[in-house]
Amino acid sequence: MWDLRCPWATKTEIEQEYHDTEWGRPQFDDRKLFEFIVLESAQAGLSWLTILKRRDGYRARFDGFDAESVADWGEPEIEAALGDTGIIRNRAKIVAAVGNARVFCELAAKHSRFADFIWGYVDGQPIVNHWRAQEYVPAHTPLSDRIAKDLKGLGFRFFGSTICYSHMQATGMINDHVVHCPQHKECQAAPTP
Repeated sequence: MWDLRCPWATKTEIEQEYHDTEWGRPQFDDRKLFEFIVLESAQAGLSWLTILKRRDGYRARFDGFDAESVADWGEPEIEAALGDTGIIRNRAKIVAAVGNARVFCELAAKHSRFADFIWGYVDGQPIVNHWRAQEYVPAHTPLSDRIAKDLKGLGFRFFGSTICYSHMQATGMINDHVVHCPQHKECQAAPTP
């Protein structure tokens, strides 16, 4: 029988599981939002499957995606990460993750939580698209351009518009499941901030 999932998620079991249980579901937990910032930034120039396969390595190395802990990293923690084969060992991406953690924590403190800041761009409600085919889904939008520019101005790195759009898709700020995918309707449930 023809697989109704979004076409990008039909090749491997790990992609199917991620698609069916996480991708596009509104996420308001700061730890989870930070996780996706780290993972999406690490993906730059790589496939999402490459990152998914290393997700447990990232979870272990990045202190369970505790932004406050990562924000306190210094050169010893960065050097340890560079020696960890369970993650992408790219100094610029690791240093960016530490810097992004610091900005993330500042925004969380200023807005009571990072979720309130980032979801403010969509008034706390997901944007629901109705794509009939995967090829119509954009790589970025004027909104992701704006958010990426704002975050860059605040100090974020490795978080351009395309990565920002991927982050918005992953965390449910945008529902980009194609309309025939069962998750399209599933992800339209009212979010609970």
